[in-house]
Order: sequence, then C-alpha cells, then structure tokens
Amino acid sequence: MYNLVMKDLKLGVNPAFFAFPFLMGALMLVPAWLYFLVPLYFCWITIPNTFAGFRTQNDLMFTSLMPVTKRDIVKARITVIVILELLHVVIAMIYGLFTIRLYPHLTYYFFAPHMGFWGLCFVMLAIFNVIFIPMYYKTAYKYGGAMTASITGAMLFAGVAQWIGIQNSFVYDTFNGTGVDNTALQISILIAGIVIFVACTMIAYRIAVKRFLKVEIL
Repeated sequence: MYNLVMKDLKLGVNPAFFAFPFLMGALMLVPAWLYFLVPLYFCWITIPNTFAGFRTQNDLMFTSLMPVTKRDIVKARITVIVILELLHVVIAMIYGLFTIRLYPHLTYYFFAPHMGFWGLCFVMLAIFNVIFIPMYYKTAYKYGGAMTASITGAMLFAGVAQWIGIQNSFVYDTFNGTGVDNTALQISILIAGIVIFVACTMIAYRIAVKRFLKVEIL
C-alpha cells in the first residue's frame, strides 16, 4: 500500500497542491475573518482538481493492472486524501496561532481560531469524507455527484455551526469568550472533533471497499 500512496503523491497529485495550503492558510492572518473558508478551499479546489487529474490520467485502469488488491487501492487513496486534509488544517492552525498573537484584543464576530474551532473543522472534514468517499467508490470514476453532495454537506455544517455560534450566547462564549481560557474545554472539543474525523473516515473506508469490490474495471 505504501507504494500506492507514493504513486498518488508523486504522480497523481499536482505539486502545486502541496504549496496551496501555505497560500490559503495565510488567509488565517486576516483579522476576524470567516475562518471556516480556509479548510473549505480544500473541498472546493484541491479535491476536485486532484480527482479530475486521476480521471484524465486514467489512473483507475493503470492501478488495476498493478499486483494490488481493491482494498489496498481504496486504502491508499483515502490515505492520500487524509494527508492533504491534515496538511491544510495543520498549516492553517499554525497561521491561526500567529493571528491570536498578532490581534490579542480583537473582537470576533465569527469563530476565533482557538483549539475548539479546529475541532469543528475536523467535524466538517469528517462530513465531507463520509459523503464523498462512499459515493465516489460506487464507480471509482465519476466524482461530480459525490463532490457536489460532500461539499454541500460540509458547507451546511459550517454555515449552521457558525450561525449557532453567533446566535447562541453559550456557544459564542465557549469559542470566543471566557471559554477560550479553559484549556481543558478547548482540548476536549479538539479531541472530540479528531475522534469524529477518524471514525467517519473509517466508516467511509469500509463502505467504499464494499462498493468498490462490486465495480467491474474494464
């Protein structure tokens, strides 16, 4: 499986998308911005273009000719997706730390980039994965419908979460007020988000394998 992952990273993913998180992550430096948009660029740009590249290169046919199992093909591709997701989030988190230091007294209308917010971002990406991956592996070729549904799901979560964060004083206080000084609470939210991300991605993997085993590759 390691060779499949390296094949995708070296041949399938455009090198520009490894630099992209550094460029989009810089948007975290914009004071009091809608920071949910930063990881969403992964959904809007990186994944659509990457999977369009896989399709253009006829990667499915090429990979099927290799001495690998369908299960390993799915596992490797999901590993690549997760690597790119973590690249986007971790780099954005680093920029977020600078933002908090640069603007210590800034009044945030949207979520501030504290640890709890990144827990929400992991949940958003979990929703994206659990929709996109199983839908895509119905054919392992057509990605348009899966992309539309997964992006819609991620954006709906981000929109609803942000709306609640604005309208509900308790949620606002948790992410922007006195709750940001409660390190245990912030870490708990972050860990919960990571656990949901891992669980949803594993569920997506299992469903995708079952569906891909039924796909006939000509």
